[in-house]
Amino acid sequence: MRYFIELAYNGKAYFGWQSQPDAVTVQESLEKALFVLLQQPTPITGAGRTDTGVHATRYYAHFDAEEIHDQASLIYKLNSVLPEDIAVYDVFKVPEESHARFDALSRSYKYQVIQHKNPFLAERSHFVKNKLDVESMNRAAERLKNYTDFKCFSKSKTDVKTYNCKITEAYWEKTDDLLIFNITADRFLRNMVRAIVGTLLEIGLHKIKMEDLHRIIESRDRQQAGTSVPAKALFLTGITYPGSIVSK
Repeated sequence: MRYFIELAYNGKAYFGWQSQPDAVTVQESLEKALFVLLQQPTPITGAGRTDTGVHATRYYAHFDAEEIHDQASLIYKLNSVLPEDIAVYDVFKVPEESHARFDALSRSYKYQVIQHKNPFLAERSHFVKNKLDVESMNRAAERLKNYTDFKCFSKSKTDVKTYNCKITEAYWEKTDDLLIFNITADRFLRNMVRAIVGTLLEIGLHKIKMEDLHRIIESRDRQQAGTSVPAKALFLTGITYPGSIVSK
């Protein structure tokens, strides 16, 4: 039977989601915990990669197992076995053909920027000292929705068939302590969000003009876009699926 698992993790100690040789990853940690509890190798497939140091406040993955009669007990035991920086929120049965990666309709991220020194936010936000023109940053963010090819924001030498993504939401919002960038799309390229944020910050600092955004995207050249911002301030905050898989 196929099960989805809903979880969250602090990415500081991990080399991203996906298992890799000689590196501690979230996927590896979950598979080890499932092996202990289910007493058999249980490969788990995630909704997608997150880079080293990136966090997730809501992430989904799937695995196959014999029928689990007490899912609440499994959740409790998983949280007991897993390190404190990974939390399992739910385990639920889904149709056999359901796929955590390929059935995802959209993914959402937040990136946190702080403009004053705060020791309690230092490890999960990016400090930008100089004044930012947030209005220009928001106008530029809105323009992202007019494009589909985002090769200029993709990590070089990425093995993908297409650089096309459909961005449906992109905006900055202010809170008491933070300036937060929100973005939602049907898919994301490797390093895409961090490169977009870096470019928008350069617009906000008036290092490049908002009108340059069109030229940068049309160039399809990563060297034309802004510097990638640190991973520590990036959070995967949501993944949507058809209601037949995830109803909430």
